[in-house]
Amino acid sequence: MKNKTTRLTGAALPGLICLLMSLSALWASASPLQSRVTGSVTDTNDNPIPGVSISLKNSNTGTQTDMDGSFELLASPQDTLRISYIGFKTLLLPVGNQTTFNIILQQDITDLGEVIINAGYYNTTRREQTGSIARVTAEEIERQPVTNPLAALQGRMAGVNITQTTGVPGGSFDIQIRGVNSLRAQANKPLYIIDGVPYASETLGYNQTYGSILPGDGLSPLNSINPADIKSIEILKDADATAIYGSRGANGVVLITTKTGSPGKTRFQARLQSGISYVGRTTQMLNTPQFLQMREEAYANDGIAIPANAYDINGTWDRDRYTHWQEVFIGRQAETLNAQVSVSGGSAQTRFLLSGGYQRQGTVFPGDYTYGRGSVHLNLNHQSTDERFRINLSTTYTSDQNNLPQSDLIRLAYQLAPNAPELYDEVGNLNWENSTWNNPLASLERAYEVQTQTLIANSVISYRLFDALTAKVNLGYTTSKVDEQVTNPSTAIDPAFGRGSEFSSLRTNDASSHSWIVEPQLNYQAVWGNHELDVLVGGSFQDQQRQQLGIYAFGFASNSLITNAAAASTLRITNNDVREYRYVAAFGRINYQLNSKYLLNLTARRDGSSRFGPGKQFANFGAVGLAWIFSEERGVKDKMGFLNFGKLRGSYGITGSDAIGDYQYLNTYTSTGTSYDGQTTLEPTRLFNPNFSWETNKKLELALELGMFNDRIRSTVAFYRNRSGNQLVGIPLPGTTGFSNLQANLDALVENKGWELSLNTVNLDNKAFRWESGINLTIPKTTLKSFPDLEGSTYANQYVVGEPLNIVKVFEFTQVNPESGIYEFTDFNEDDSVSFADDRQAVVSLDPKYFGGFSNSFSYKGWELNVLLQFVKQTGLDAVYQNAIPGGGANQHTGVLERWQQEGDLSRVQRYASGRVLAPALGFAYARSSTLAYSDASFVRLKNLALNYTFPKQFFRKLQCTLSVQGQNLAVWTPYTGNDPENQSVLSLPPLTTLTTGITLSF
Repeated sequence: MKNKTTRLTGAALPGLICLLMSLSALWASASPLQSRVTGSVTDTNDNPIPGVSISLKNSNTGTQTDMDGSFELLASPQDTLRISYIGFKTLLLPVGNQTTFNIILQQDITDLGEVIINAGYYNTTRREQTGSIARVTAEEIERQPVTNPLAALQGRMAGVNITQTTGVPGGSFDIQIRGVNSLRAQANKPLYIIDGVPYASETLGYNQTYGSILPGDGLSPLNSINPADIKSIEILKDADATAIYGSRGANGVVLITTKTGSPGKTRFQARLQSGISYVGRTTQMLNTPQFLQMREEAYANDGIAIPANAYDINGTWDRDRYTHWQEVFIGRQAETLNAQVSVSGGSAQTRFLLSGGYQRQGTVFPGDYTYGRGSVHLNLNHQSTDERFRINLSTTYTSDQNNLPQSDLIRLAYQLAPNAPELYDEVGNLNWENSTWNNPLASLERAYEVQTQTLIANSVISYRLFDALTAKVNLGYTTSKVDEQVTNPSTAIDPAFGRGSEFSSLRTNDASSHSWIVEPQLNYQAVWGNHELDVLVGGSFQDQQRQQLGIYAFGFASNSLITNAAAASTLRITNNDVREYRYVAAFGRINYQLNSKYLLNLTARRDGSSRFGPGKQFANFGAVGLAWIFSEERGVKDKMGFLNFGKLRGSYGITGSDAIGDYQYLNTYTSTGTSYDGQTTLEPTRLFNPNFSWETNKKLELALELGMFNDRIRSTVAFYRNRSGNQLVGIPLPGTTGFSNLQANLDALVENKGWELSLNTVNLDNKAFRWESGINLTIPKTTLKSFPDLEGSTYANQYVVGEPLNIVKVFEFTQVNPESGIYEFTDFNEDDSVSFADDRQAVVSLDPKYFGGFSNSFSYKGWELNVLLQFVKQTGLDAVYQNAIPGGGANQHTGVLERWQQEGDLSRVQRYASGRVLAPALGFAYARSSTLAYSDASFVRLKNLALNYTFPKQFFRKLQCTLSVQGQNLAVWTPYTGNDPENQSVLSLPPLTTLTTGITLSF
């Protein structure tokens, strides 16, 4: 029996196979035939959308649109196309007998909340984030004609206050994320991460070279990042978002993600922008008659005869001459050029992007000065067909060159007498007017040049070991090199003094920085029932080395050799610095979700730094974040139908800081530059102290997020409080020790708290027209809560307990004496005299009282208009008190016209004075350090305006063309009477107004 059964089975198997094949053929012949279906996908502005998922409903068949938004696949008339893309409403379209589709996707605000947000070591979404993360996208950045990424963030984020220190190309920006935490100014900078690689925020410039032309920190390291290469910038603010970075996240984290390629056929894009920049606002200064009256009145008030060297009023210079020096020195239009090209494409497994850019910006100063930057960006992404192995490579190389005068000429524009002589004589040489003045154009003979090269390379390699477990390693390397030089030739000196090239000098700075980082990570993700778990553990190993060499060369055989230090007769090393910083950390994150509405996020990090002594090198940091999506509760859904999203979140944690510089705990020595018995001598510069350790910053936040009326209204209200203690400062020492201070921890406490509000609305939305608005507002308050023995320390004149850190202690102005016409101030210690030591007791806070931005976006068919207003409420330096004493020789703001003139006059400006009589000279010196020297510097600025028009796709067939007009810093409304309320200084150029036109071609 058994053998018979076997034989029957063996004979039946081929027959069964034949039967199945026949039935399959019969079914195929009976089913509808598939045909080729093609189409394109665009948005409501007729812009193609690449990467859109096109699939057949209830089937695994599908494809994606290419860079032109086109697709093709096989489908039968009974099939239904499912078209989906993040940020847009999903469509279901029956195929029927149609073979070509022109699909227009409508933007879906609700889905926009699910856009992936970069949180550093992990990604999240708006819906699921438990921390405070602000975001600016590439689209917002590209609307602004800026060369520094930080300029594109001004007014766009709650809690982020950015100030431009100068309008000179290549200058720096001050950024504060939720205030100032440390007593040390250099310890309040955020951490910059570019594609996962830490990027040093410290400038490689040397203040003895850049100091006269670039204020603040001089060169901005962020100039080496091309804004056109940026995909998004995320700002991490609270403990939940920053604690995973441990000590480096105390002042917030700036995450910059560069662009990547998209799958589809190879696509090219080219953009060209050209325009001008200029000083949009100047100061009203005295004209020649007003100036001469001031000068003569000053000598009359002082009872002094006009001296022989008062050339402006004694007849030596032409009394009828008038020059508007602001037009001469800062009145030019600086040409700007921005050219970008890119090529991208790839398959589902491999994607690439290669882009190059060149930017050139002139200056408003007389002369041929130019800032130029070239950059190349390469990104490669690859994944295996089973999607287990992934690798991402990103490399950016930037080279820039800045050619500037040695000093900012705006100072001359505000100080020169309006009747000063001609700049050139009859034959075109510099006019020294018989040595009666220093020709201001002589400063143009002194040149500042800097060249910078920066390479940022990053690789992320991951492999999915199991369905729930992925191993990843982040590898990064950065290198930067800066070459600075300032030449001071003898041609900048009046020839009458007979000084040749033997008096010429050169200063150079050669600096470089190299850093590598390795970060292995394991990520476990699991879902069971209503539970979701995401666990991340990893480590960080970083090494950073920096070298700097400064040289001063003096005396050259010829000015043609001035850039060659070896040709100098005298050579001196001004700075020779080599340092290394090592950092190691272990970090972890546990994210748990229940029912997709209860969220818990735990982060922890243990840091080790080479900047502390033995036993103090390691510290622990961590945070907890909680969120409740209460709109998912059944009762809320039933009773509040208008509310489609509501979330309460909160966080608390501890971050820290080791930003004190390298080798601070060691005994250090420096060369004296002198020798003894033939040997160069050394002198001690720092005392050994291995006992100080990390600053700590305890952060608390509570926030409410709402989405109403199908997310047409979205709002966030957040309260934050940061308390930074264990301050790393220099503890003052008695002079008998030979040292002014000792680096140590001080039990001072700084508190930052405030409110952040953001509101985004869709005011109108239909097929043709869309209008969106957004406003953000920050109300900050920084307070020095405690400072032991402050009155007995050297910080007594710098800080006040209960007041912000950014204050000035000044004299309290009371009046201009109606009898003498001289300023008077409060005598706080009542000793019948006013002194700098005892009577500067009034406090002026320079912190903003509130700041924010208001944006509007309009789109109509191919047209798009974006407008951003930035506003700040603040106190700043009054323009009237930033020059020398009125009457002393420098020109003045027209505000001095309201001066005291005779007995009985009531005025806030004292009488004109020459500066040669003690009482009025001392009165003015006190006034410059009094409440009188500060005024309302609040402003509302039309920060950005961008108008784009994209031609319909059929207009150029396969070519997409967009025309644009962009403007930056277009107008300002302010009670401030100086040149600009943002930086308020007559010593540095204000932010420039920029206007550009451009064209973008894609094919």
